[in-house]
Amino acid sequence: MKRLLPAAVIVLGWASAAYAAAPVALTTLQAIHALTNADAEKLPPVAFEATVVYFNRETRVLNVQEGDEAIYVKATTETRMVPGDRVLVEGTAHPSFLPYVVSDQVSFLRHGELPKPVPATFDDLFSKKINCRLVTVHGVIRTADLVSSQVAPSGHLQLLMEGGYVDIEIVSNDQAALKNLLDAEVEITGAAGRKFDGKMEQTGAKIKVESPADIHVTGRAGADPWALPATPLGEIITGRHVREMSQRLRVHGVITYYQPGSAVVLQDGDQSLWVSTQTSDSLRIGDVADATGFPETRDGLLVLNHAEIQDRRFQAPVTPQPANWRQLAFWGRSVLGGHSYDLVSIEGFVVTEVRESSQDEYVLVSDGQMFTAIYRHPPPPNPVPRMLLVPIGTKIRVTGICMTLDGEPYNDEAPFDILMRSFDDIQVIAKPSWLNIRHLTLTVGLLLAVLFAVGIKGWTLDRKVRRQTAALAYLERRRSRILENINGVHPLAEIIEQITEVVSYKLQGAACWCQIADGARLGNCPPKLDSLRIAQMDIPAHSGGSNGTIFAAFDRLTKPGLDEREALQMGAGLASLAIETRRLYADLLHRSEFDLLTDLHNRFSIDRQLDSLIETVRKTAGIFGLIYIDLDDFKRVNDLYGHLVGDLYLKEAAQRMKRQLRPDDILARLGGDEFVVLVPVVRNRAEVEEIALRLERCLEDPFEAEGYVVHGSASAGIALYPEDAATKDGLLSAADASMYVVKHTKS
Repeated sequence: MKRLLPAAVIVLGWASAAYAAAPVALTTLQAIHALTNADAEKLPPVAFEATVVYFNRETRVLNVQEGDEAIYVKATTETRMVPGDRVLVEGTAHPSFLPYVVSDQVSFLRHGELPKPVPATFDDLFSKKINCRLVTVHGVIRTADLVSSQVAPSGHLQLLMEGGYVDIEIVSNDQAALKNLLDAEVEITGAAGRKFDGKMEQTGAKIKVESPADIHVTGRAGADPWALPATPLGEIITGRHVREMSQRLRVHGVITYYQPGSAVVLQDGDQSLWVSTQTSDSLRIGDVADATGFPETRDGLLVLNHAEIQDRRFQAPVTPQPANWRQLAFWGRSVLGGHSYDLVSIEGFVVTEVRESSQDEYVLVSDGQMFTAIYRHPPPPNPVPRMLLVPIGTKIRVTGICMTLDGEPYNDEAPFDILMRSFDDIQVIAKPSWLNIRHLTLTVGLLLAVLFAVGIKGWTLDRKVRRQTAALAYLERRRSRILENINGVHPLAEIIEQITEVVSYKLQGAACWCQIADGARLGNCPPKLDSLRIAQMDIPAHSGGSNGTIFAAFDRLTKPGLDEREALQMGAGLASLAIETRRLYADLLHRSEFDLLTDLHNRFSIDRQLDSLIETVRKTAGIFGLIYIDLDDFKRVNDLYGHLVGDLYLKEAAQRMKRQLRPDDILARLGGDEFVVLVPVVRNRAEVEEIALRLERCLEDPFEAEGYVVHGSASAGIALYPEDAATKDGLLSAADASMYVVKHTKS
């Protein structure tokens, strides 16, 4: 017994230490709100009681409130809850715009009374304190639309309040009832929410409403919108009236970009802002400046409009932030960031350059992806500088303003341009490789010129020399034809056979053939080689290996001569040029048609096949389907596990989806985590819906990569030709909109 006591003490000591080390769950909303995003990244446990003020069972969006505190919960429950239910939420806190909760379990306790709604003004809705709380607002309905979805019906209203527009999200499929609200004065009760751009800056406000019963009409529209007299299209400006209530603001930063008469970009630390101004004053890049104007959102991003600039005339230059394509295309600066309007530098290879009337453009490739660096010409009467010509294939570093072309924070990938200030923003890192098609062509051309000169000189010799020159001319004609065929569309096997014929002619009719590495034997190979002397030469490869071997067969009694080596060397050179050119063309063709990561069709390929299918189906009056798929929370996979795991996840997701498709169906990657499936053979919408459902379900099983287990999901939207749209762009937009509704209802 005494021997067991020390062991028991050790076990109890371990248990006590483990218990003491376990994090304590946060039990109040106030404690959760006190977390910073850095604290929330540690995923602290929570367990608290609160009252439901909004719940969408289909999208698992839950807002709960306790006193003056409220929070957003990504719910995990099959329980049907209604506002007023008292619940116990257990889970973990996570970082986002503000810390939120992902539940492990939501337990119903009892039904009670709803918190008293807080009357809220337009400015109140932008307050962190009121976020997710039950509020009451007043205003006039300006738009009323039904967003179709296979997950849950969703209505979208725009409410004009005293101060600006607010989005109203309502669970309803009664389109007629929503349309009847146009221009009506209403009182709405629901859960307050906010809208953000990709830089996690607030751009608007919204109210989430359980049902139309939470909308009370206090004043009907003065006239039926569809009974108004028709206004000529060119005279609609007569109906525009604006009451400007926005407050003038002043901001401070360093000038990182200036386009006289158009815009200035200011940057202060890691914050940057586009300032629209008509000033043409002499402003210097790098100067500290103030701007005063009115806040506005444009393409989902914040801007300062109708602004004036005051240059303080002292320098504090901003150092460009080095970045790669992935960091700029994905919202990758941090959990709460993007790079729109930031001063950045990025390296890439020049693909092409174009001078336009208003700007110069350089198309570059970085990390296998394209982007454009733009220099906008100064306004008249300033002279336009001569375009800086950069050889194709040059590696350069460009510095400028990152112009994100999509401000939607829920899209992980966003295309971008780099807006340069001057040609000084281009720095050459490495000149193009000498070994390229252009130099090979010049080399071949120079060789032909030399041979032609030799041929001309031969005409001055005697008859024997003339006969030799005639033979050489014949060889050169054949060689020139071969070079033309190499640059044309002739089959590679036919070109190799032509090369063996030329070598055979040069060797006075000796049998000649080629054995392509891992390929066919082409040319005239004698059936019995034992009685012959065989000469051979490797066909060199650009990578340093061998593309094959060229052979010639002679009588065993003959001796090797210099002409044999020259002929075989000529044949090996032509064969190498033919093989390398075709492989380069095949590689470029494959790269233009297929995604490098997943080996699926890319956007260019699917666009071309959509155009072809629309033309075919129109002739037969048939139908086909299009499915748009977006991986949910893909950015979070990259943030938690790294981009290597993210790439493996994309490849595995592509393979799973391919296994769900029929032989005629075509899967393509549009970019980032967005995919599209072309369903050419379909009888009705239900078939397309069933395929979309299979695609979503196939991604629900966990993924294993690099020792991690990743739980993924996807949102799919469909469109049917010609029911939903009769054009390529219309079908893509309809399917994308359908997908976005599915994803939006999950958020």
